Amino acid sequence: MTSTAPTANTGMSPQPEAQRRILAVLATSQAFSGAGLAAGVTIGALLAQDMLGSTDLAGLPSALFTAGSALAAVAVGRVSQSRGRRPGLAAGYLTGAIGSAGVIAAAVADNPVLLFVALFVYGAGTATNLQARYAGADLAAPAHRARAVSTVLVATTLGGVVGPNLAAPTGDLADTLGIPTLAGPFLVAGAAYALAALVLVIWLRPDPLLLARSLDLQQQATAAAAKTADDTEPTPAHKRGPGLMLGALTTILTQLVMVAIMTMTPVHMHDHGHSTAASGLVIAIHIGAMYLPSPLTGWLVDRYGRIAIAAASGITLLASGITAAAAPADSVAVLALALALLGLGWNFGLISGTAMITDAVPLATRAKTQGMVDVAIAIAGATGGLASGIVVSATSYPVLALTGGILSLAILPAIAATASSR
Repeated sequence: MTSTAPTANTGMSPQPEAQRRILAVLATSQAFSGAGLAAGVTIGALLAQDMLGSTDLAGLPSALFTAGSALAAVAVGRVSQSRGRRPGLAAGYLTGAIGSAGVIAAAVADNPVLLFVALFVYGAGTATNLQARYAGADLAAPAHRARAVSTVLVATTLGGVVGPNLAAPTGDLADTLGIPTLAGPFLVAGAAYALAALVLVIWLRPDPLLLARSLDLQQQATAAAAKTADDTEPTPAHKRGPGLMLGALTTILTQLVMVAIMTMTPVHMHDHGHSTAASGLVIAIHIGAMYLPSPLTGWLVDRYGRIAIAAASGITLLASGITAAAAPADSVAVLALALALLGLGWNFGLISGTAMITDAVPLATRAKTQGMVDVAIAIAGATGGLASGIVVSATSYPVLALTGGILSLAILPAIAATASSR
């Protein structure tokens, strides 16, 4: 093995200086993009409800921008596979900025159809924000992959927490500019996504995936030269590992449950007389819990294993659903606790699942496979967002929350089945 090859035993990246630079650039772009994705989470459902005058389709905006993120995940994954992470991620963020501008135009024109189309395009920013976590792991040693993913995710906290709390001041700015108040946060979203793209275009050099692939080819050449003539077995680097399906299921299920409950929480609070600022605070706490614990989660995943933290994800999401269902309608504090648990459970699931996926997929097909997994994640989010409004309209928010919590426990039998098959 060459001196540049990463090993789980040493825990060393093949290019430690490049990895540190790449993580710093990704963290900077994530800080901007976090503010961009927060606008849709906080305001999208309220904007649709205001335009349509009904709660029935309040979950549609979340479904649309998560469906848009599914298409974007394919595109970003394919561009990254062929040309590298830098052009793939930058193009995704620029598309999200265009979608933000479309939402503002739809609000000015009071055109629900244009709103839904724009939210679909806006979803590209959400997909790109998630795809960036894979870029952090491209050059990481196997023993540090979860921590590399967590470094990228935690940077989203800054924008993700600040973004929702800008709902009121950006609404005032929108009023000044003659734009409907609820569209104000999308002014920030458009600028934030554009800045995230600019950071990547200028500073994400070397490209982590292209460099990792080049180092992998060098390692292959060295390994091939050392083979005996009758050694025809493929090297482990080219085999797909056993954790791909469990990793995908963990991320998909946690995304579905998280989006469903999160989407209807601002609507539930609005319907019970809470202000936009109160909703923004609860969502800010939620997004903080989604990303802020990432360094600890990454350490836990690398220290205690992917499967243990995936199981903790399901249990935490159940606790969130029970808390949200039992929360008094007038209690911001209890709802904030429920949404914090929701974010934490999602964090456990995303980091453990991402580590499983990255461990299982060889570099030659990594970006494409990761993109396809994120398509499934986005579809799950779209399903959760769309179903959430229908469930609340037909029953109630507590029923939605409790159902989501129980559904998250499906992770546990999947883990048991995987363990028994080994």
